[in-house]
Amino acid sequence: MPVSARTHVYISNAADGEIGCHRMQSDGTLQPGARVKAADAVGPLAVSPDRRFLYAAVRSQPYCVHAYAIDPGSGGLTALSISPLAASFPYISLDATGRYLFGASYHGHLISVNAVGTDGRVAAAPLQVIPVGRNAHSVRVDRSNHYVYAPTLGSDQMFQFVFDAASGRLSSNTPAVVQMPPGTGPRHFVTSGDNRFVYVLSELLATVTTFALDAGTGLLTETGVASGLPSGSPLMPGAPRLAVDASPPRNRARDIWAADIHLTPDGGLLYISERTSSTLGAFSVSATTGALKYLGSAPTETQPRGFAIDPGGKFIVACGEKSDTISVHAIDAASGALAPLGQFPGGKGANWVEIVGFDH
Repeated sequence: MPVSARTHVYISNAADGEIGCHRMQSDGTLQPGARVKAADAVGPLAVSPDRRFLYAAVRSQPYCVHAYAIDPGSGGLTALSISPLAASFPYISLDATGRYLFGASYHGHLISVNAVGTDGRVAAAPLQVIPVGRNAHSVRVDRSNHYVYAPTLGSDQMFQFVFDAASGRLSSNTPAVVQMPPGTGPRHFVTSGDNRFVYVLSELLATVTTFALDAGTGLLTETGVASGLPSGSPLMPGAPRLAVDASPPRNRARDIWAADIHLTPDGGLLYISERTSSTLGAFSVSATTGALKYLGSAPTETQPRGFAIDPGGKFIVACGEKSDTISVHAIDAASGALAPLGQFPGGKGANWVEIVGFDH
């Protein structure tokens, strides 16, 4: 899809308690729009599959999710509802029908499912709240809408569920978990467009583990691991970040602290963010085997917790938790290299980016 003025960029600015709205032009530049009030520590965003609604989870008490209607033309957001959530969620997502909202809680060590009405409003009471391993960091459904996965950073596991889209309920697959090596710290993940592979980012190592996804069972089998850091990087393996760190405090100045992961729409390139070095790392993806090859890293905003790729696969928009600006990078489709296109005014404590495109 070509980038146009009907490509809208939304960014959570946690310290401002607002969602920043921007229009992306055909050359990738951003035009600022309204800033929509949410709440202190507004965090993860999710867009409904039909692009009608935007959801924003709030990580300050009372924990809740704000629902907004998206105006396709202007990109403006209209507040619809505020619904309670079971815990503080650093990650939310929707199933393929848009009828169910999943949430993962790092400090609550759980995931949840809430029903979503046809009007976009999230039900106040969860359908399920499921204890999982330590520090659940994301939860997503596969592209068949039959299987759900939840990485738990503190216990180095990928939880595997079967999803019933008719009832919205999750049940454990068999086996219920895939155990990863100690100290991996699985965080966010993406699924390939053909639903054959799942790519899991390690927060503590900045590696990406490739899993083959069995379409019949939903079970994951590891097929490879690739590092997203350049050779000679001064960074060292990190450690989970707890509600209260151990005493004496750990010196984290050189800790690996990877955050986000995304594929280009054609599936040929994969990118990750690493917060300590404030960089974006690039990989090529084999269309046949799913194997990753590290291509290089590029500087971006300071402490880049969130970024996104536009629907045309031409640009990356990145924000930084310690930056008041937003960076747009042009993607070289042949090499995967990122070229700085420009920096644009942003908000404070920016942590999440969603890009929504509409056809002409």
